Amino acid sequence: MFCRAINGKPIYSSVTVVKATDHARVILAGQVSARPDGELVGKGDMTVQIRQVCESIRAGLDHVGATFRDVVRTVTYTVDVPEYFRCQGVRLEYFAAPLPPSTLLGVSRLADPDFLVEIEAEAVIPLERLRNA
Repeated sequence: MFCRAINGKPIYSSVTVVKATDHARVILAGQVSARPDGELVGKGDMTVQIRQVCESIRAGLDHVGATFRDVVRTVTYTVDVPEYFRCQGVRLEYFAAPLPPSTLLGVSRLADPDFLVEIEAEAVIPLERLRNA
């Protein structure tokens, strides 16, 4: 088994790939509603933030050759569970049936007080599709 961190940030890696004999496990750190330059997207708007988070997940998956169909698990953190449920339909624009198992956790705060939602994702892909790892 081989593990490699990709897109390393000063204190964490946003994507880690674990290679096995015939597949790779792709682990995306929690994605928040920020552009690559760190600029917040959608202050106060849960729908806009979920969409930006999903776009960040898409970018991370695409970087290693994966898609949303390869996602096998997500963990979602939100500071407003009722509002998240009202806006969660935007996720269905990205995640198709069958939906991956997902854990939802209500939290008092995320890394920046303006972040409303953060989503971690894990995917599994065949080694022949793996790139940049």
